[in-house]
Amino acid sequence: MVVMTGAGVSAESGVPTFRASDGLWEGHPIEEVATPEGFAADPIKVWRFYEGRRENLLRVAPNPGHHVIAAWQERFSSLMLVTQNVDGLHQRAGSRDVMELHGSIWQIRCSQCHRERVDRTAPMAKLPPICEVCGGLERPGVVWFGEILPQDTLNAAARAAVKADVTLVAGTSAVVYPAAGLVELAANSGAALIEVNPVASALASLATVALRGPSGEVLPALDRLLGFPS
Repeated sequence: MVVMTGAGVSAESGVPTFRASDGLWEGHPIEEVATPEGFAADPIKVWRFYEGRRENLLRVAPNPGHHVIAAWQERFSSLMLVTQNVDGLHQRAGSRDVMELHGSIWQIRCSQCHRERVDRTAPMAKLPPICEVCGGLERPGVVWFGEILPQDTLNAAARAAVKADVTLVAGTSAVVYPAAGLVELAANSGAALIEVNPVASALASLATVALRGPSGEVLPALDRLLGFPS
């Protein structure tokens, strides 16, 4: 089994979703806070934006959908979790070996020597943070516009999609590629596709079963139907 999750799952915990139609991200121009060029131009502004996101995440908690997915890793013989979310809520719910296609907001990476570390505190003592190894500027370990996804993670997710008997897709509009391409890959490889979303996604026509509603309600109900204890 492969479970793929998008921003809708986190939105149910109070995490703002990303919308690019107006060129803004939570009121900020995308090019200023979510691109390598924006970081190079004003790293403090970018870090203040991400510090606000990190502080908000410390105030929210995993929802029932997160917890069901984590429990399923124990109940099914094989379950791989692939997410577009960078908030770490799946891990906080107990999920293991999460494939984070867009990186993690809790991971810090040096823009010069590429050293990586994890920091789960907010706010930071100093902005922008400086690499202790080379003295370079550190940046959030997320994938920005104009950057490629981590290839090892993407390749592992693709291999899982090809092998899947069942793929459950929750909380995504399925319009962001290459993540959406994994859904197509799973369907084309013969997986039964279950879509869990309040509305039909862009790839709803591929779904074997469509369960309409928020994942925090649908997944616990599905869990009960499968006969698992609550």
